Amino acid sequence: MAPKVYGVDLSFPVRGVLLTAKAIDLDIEFVPVNLLAGEHLTPEFKKMNPQHTVPTLDDDGFYLWDSHAIATYLVSKYAKNDSLYPKDLKKRAVVDRLLHFDSGIVFPRARGAFFPILFLNEKTIPEEKKAAIYEAYDFLESFFDGNSWIAGNELTVADLCIIPAVTTLGGIFPIEKSKYPKLLAWIEKCKTLPYFAECNNPGNDGLVAKLKELLSS
Repeated sequence: MAPKVYGVDLSFPVRGVLLTAKAIDLDIEFVPVNLLAGEHLTPEFKKMNPQHTVPTLDDDGFYLWDSHAIATYLVSKYAKNDSLYPKDLKKRAVVDRLLHFDSGIVFPRARGAFFPILFLNEKTIPEEKKAAIYEAYDFLESFFDGNSWIAGNELTVADLCIIPAVTTLGGIFPIEKSKYPKLLAWIEKCKTLPYFAECNNPGNDGLVAKLKELLSS
């Protein structure tokens, strides 16, 4: 039975898991969850995931949440090799560091900027939140010194988990080529992955369009 991933493609973390599954050629069953209708708050969903977050994985009765935990689990169990999540301790530590950077810097800053627009009827993003996003871009730019991918010279789950948020952020907070050439080059490189458009673009484009609509209303 194919693993099930519960989520909504507007979510950056959900898109990271979808990208990872495609990267390892894993067939999954994607189960859409209507958050606005409270489908994540049903007793059935909360039995799987008491935090009632997406993505949530059901792998034959093994329930797991947090996109980074899911991505590394899927690679460790189903991938044909360890290139996406190396067994070499030093290489893996770099990937883990970047996954923590995503969960500690990129995701909370993106959520902090967008949540009030989407759910609290705010019409502007405060300057300090914009500055925090651009500081995250500064950090990301520095990570590509000597690297073709974010954790080295091979694609890893760090790329696949971070790129969805960055593409959405870039739709609202422009990434200037003169200031962030390496970051933009990485984004373009990610776009060449054969499964990238399928897994990222619908959710990314829908979220960016919704944010722009709300910010201009």
